[in-house]
Amino acid sequence: MRPALLGLCALVAAHVHAAGTTIHLTDDAGHDLVLQQPARRVVALAPHLTELAYAAGGGAFLVGVGRYSDHPEAARRLPVVSDAFALDLEAIARLKPDLVLVWRSGTPQRQRERLRALGVPVFESEITSVDGIAGTLQRLGSAWGNEAAARQAADALRQRWRQLQERYASRTPVRVFVQLWDQPLMTVNHQHLIDAAVRACGGRNPFTHLPMLTPTITWEDGVRADPQLVVAADVNLEAARRGWQRFASVQAVRNGQIAGMDADRLTRMGPRFVEGAQQLCEAIDAARRASSPR
Repeated sequence: MRPALLGLCALVAAHVHAAGTTIHLTDDAGHDLVLQQPARRVVALAPHLTELAYAAGGGAFLVGVGRYSDHPEAARRLPVVSDAFALDLEAIARLKPDLVLVWRSGTPQRQRERLRALGVPVFESEITSVDGIAGTLQRLGSAWGNEAAARQAADALRQRWRQLQERYASRTPVRVFVQLWDQPLMTVNHQHLIDAAVRACGGRNPFTHLPMLTPTITWEDGVRADPQLVVAADVNLEAARRGWQRFASVQAVRNGQIAGMDADRLTRMGPRFVEGAQQLCEAIDAARRASSPR
C-alpha cells in the first residue's frame, strides 16, 4: 500500500475510534461490527444500498456512493467512488468514512478485504427477500441512531408486501418469463427476488428450478415453456418484442403480452421493490385476462 494511502488509513482509523455511544451490528455475512458512535460519514457502494440508506433516514450522512446511485435525486450530487469493476480506495479513504456499505455478491472478496485494511467497519449486505430489505432498513437505522424512523419504514414495507400477496397470490396462475437479457437469453431462478414478486402476483416461473441465480437458456427452451407473459425487466422493450415476434405459437405473442418493467424498482434490492412488484402484478393480471376464455 502506498505511503499516502497508509496515512489516510490512519486518519480513518482515528475517526472510527472516536469516543461515543457504542453500536453493535451483525451484517449478512455474520460479521459483528462495533461502532464507537452513530455513523456520520457513510459510503454506500451500490445503488440499492444508497436507496436503503436514504429510506432509513441516513441520507444526510452519506458522503460517497457507487456509480448509478441515482435515487433519490440528492444521491446524484454525491461523489462516486466505485463502479462494477473497481473501488477507488484512495477516494474512499479521503472521505474518512465511519461505515462502508457493500453488496457482498457484487463486490469481490479481495476488494472487501482491502476496504477493511483501511480500518473502517464494512457492512456486507446480501438481500434475498422482502423481509431482508426490511431487516436491512432497521439495522442501517440503528447504525446512525435513527431506529424509530427506520423501523416505521420497515413495517410499512412489510405491510405493503403482505397486502400485495393477499390480493394477487391466489389468483389463476399465469406462466411468466422474466427476460433479463436476450443475447444470450437470460432469466431468473427461485432464489432471485424477482421470482418472489412473480409468485406474490400469482405468476409461475417456468425456470424456477434451474441452479443459477440468473440462468442462460436457449430460445427453444423459452418457446417450449409457452409463457403467457414475457416481462422485459432489464432490456429494451422493443428489442424484446422483436425477439419474440418470431414465435407466433407462444401465447404471450398471440395475445400481445410482452411488457416492460421499471428495472430499477424490480432488480435493485431496495425499498422501491414492492412498487415494482405492484407494476408486475398489474401486467400479470392483464395477461390473465387475455388468456381467459371469451
